Amino acid sequence: MDCTLCIKSSTPFFSKTPPPLPSPTPFKTTSKPSKHHIHHPQSIKNTEPIPNISLPTTKNQEEETLLTLLKQRKTEEAWLIYTQSTNLPSPTSLSRLVCQLSYQNNPHSLARAQAIVRRLRDERQLHCLDANSLGLLAVSAAKSGATPYAASIIKSMLKSNYLPHVKAWSAVVSRLAASGDDGPSEALRLFNSVLRRVRGFAGNGISVDSRPDTAAFNAVLNACANAGNAEKFVQLFDEMPEFGAKPDVLTYNVMIKLCARVNRKDLLVFVLERIIEQGIVPCVTTLHSLVAAYVGFGDLNTAEKMVQAMREGRQDLCRILRDSNSKNPNRMEGILEKLLSKSIASYNHVPPLLPKTYSPDSRIYTTLMKGYMKEGRFSDVIRMLEAMRHQSDKASQPDHVTYTTVISALVKAGSMERARQVLAEMARVGVPANRVTYNVLLKGYCQQLQIGKAKELAREMVDDAGIELDVVSYNILIDGCILVDDSAGALAYFNEMREKGIAPSKISYTTLMKAFALTGQPKLVKEVFDEMLKDPRVKVDLIAWNMLVEGCCRVGLVEEAKKIIQRLREDGYHPDVATYGSLANGIALARKPGEALLLWNEIKERWEREKEGGVSSSSSPPPLAPDEGLLDTLADVCVRAAFFKKALEIVACMEENGIAPNKTKFKRIYVEMHSRMFTSKHASKARQDRRSEKKRAAEAFKFWLGLPNSYYGSEWRLEPADDGGYGDGSI
Repeated sequence: MDCTLCIKSSTPFFSKTPPPLPSPTPFKTTSKPSKHHIHHPQSIKNTEPIPNISLPTTKNQEEETLLTLLKQRKTEEAWLIYTQSTNLPSPTSLSRLVCQLSYQNNPHSLARAQAIVRRLRDERQLHCLDANSLGLLAVSAAKSGATPYAASIIKSMLKSNYLPHVKAWSAVVSRLAASGDDGPSEALRLFNSVLRRVRGFAGNGISVDSRPDTAAFNAVLNACANAGNAEKFVQLFDEMPEFGAKPDVLTYNVMIKLCARVNRKDLLVFVLERIIEQGIVPCVTTLHSLVAAYVGFGDLNTAEKMVQAMREGRQDLCRILRDSNSKNPNRMEGILEKLLSKSIASYNHVPPLLPKTYSPDSRIYTTLMKGYMKEGRFSDVIRMLEAMRHQSDKASQPDHVTYTTVISALVKAGSMERARQVLAEMARVGVPANRVTYNVLLKGYCQQLQIGKAKELAREMVDDAGIELDVVSYNILIDGCILVDDSAGALAYFNEMREKGIAPSKISYTTLMKAFALTGQPKLVKEVFDEMLKDPRVKVDLIAWNMLVEGCCRVGLVEEAKKIIQRLREDGYHPDVATYGSLANGIALARKPGEALLLWNEIKERWEREKEGGVSSSSSPPPLAPDEGLLDTLADVCVRAAFFKKALEIVACMEENGIAPNKTKFKRIYVEMHSRMFTSKHASKARQDRRSEKKRAAEAFKFWLGLPNSYYGSEWRLEPADDGGYGDGSI
């Protein structure tokens, strides 16, 4: 079958309509601060000057002129002919135009290529585009960050019997593997889909350009590493010879990452030894990956030994890493051990030497500095910076990443003035600060509630350094406004970001939702949530659902919050501690103690599964370990409502989880609210019987508080004794 078969007009090309690249209309406010309106994105007209060329008058002339311009690589003029013509160009012209627009690799050209695709889709003429043009469009979309759009192109090509070039589909797999959320899982699914199609064409030569090469395998192996999926990693690694793909140094660098992700520090040395055994020369990135892995494990001692050995020009790094191993390497327990079996089997032999010496570069030094920073060793961070300044090798001298790491350490230590001095020093020594550097400082000012200085730095960043704010910058400023209770400022930054054409991220939406939730505006929280649902560039996650719950619970809308929790369950999520914490606070605010009992029963069931070792079925929610805030709120509600038996269950849960209940608070509540309980002598017999169980629980609670009670000096129990009494044995 020809790999350039036409796409059938009935086959949907995109799972979602691609998002318009121009900025959407911002959130608007009316004169009343409590009313904000969210509008749907609107396209903005192109205001670029139109080239002055003579337009053809007939269809044949249009086609001939268009082809000529495309052959001359005059893409701008060709685009003008296309936009001015009422006729649809030939498949050749359309494919070439999409190719050239995609190849320009900028947002404006990508938007034009997408516009052509949308038109063809609407006119059921998508079959006019060939595989090459679609592949280039996918690559361009992936590079621009529109990864879901790029993936939808590859998927649609596969459905339509196109075989995309390996460079096209592997570029999308690579982007998916490095993205958050379920990106690695999506990368694996896309790789498997391509592999099935390639194997379906095996033997006829059509699939030769689509077969996975080493780069493609490295991309999907990186997805496995990011997902911590060792079993799939080994399976794909074993499939490489089938396609003539040989593991290279990057393959093993990814394997080092996998060992770090699956908590197998003891296997790191064997990856390095396997690289040497295979005759592959390790690169500096290999050694950087190893240092980063040991730093990640908190083993700074081994990381320091590695760096020092490299400084001394030693080649016996394998011996150094072997000495750091505490586990028995001869135990072949897991799938990774089988992959590295040859290296492990030679453990008793002399460890191999590196084929050459390596000097630590600024990346390796900076990674070690990050380890120091993580452990609060800020003086060592500064010491390392001073040592790097005196290195004769320029590759080992501090770069912008190094300086940014030092600034991060100072910000974390709360020394903003010294951090600004380091920024000034960067300018003095000719190391330009980048956007990340400024974002670290912005976050420091916001965390210290110095929002004025943060705004001043943002202006300096744009006006003096010529660095535009990105979505991370705006997220930091939005969160900073929230920390000082300035929801209007947070909204203003959100709108400014969108006006500049910067696509909001998940954090942007959830942070703005947080601003409205904290100020008791659940309707605005829901508007932002609904806008997030419509944005195909982001995926609504549990954090967003929790913000929606929080918005309702802040004003005591418990029933509305429960409906939202039911929706999030239907969306495939399970409530977590944050969800329950918001609901508990809402129940306390609404004074609905009966709801607290229902909530505690659900939490208790999940907590008991946690105690049993985290065992759960696919149909039941996962185990849960409640935190102090959640349990304290529930206990408070139960004590106030005189549900003493449940209160005792909750405080027992707190103590079992190492949380010290606030007995002073609960004692005060009991004395103020319940000290005159059960004093009536005129209650009916039925009422007295109902009160007896409650009285027993109250006495038991008083015993726990240390208040005078009928159980002092006797063993109390919540259940009646065998003789029907309450027990009076001595302790």
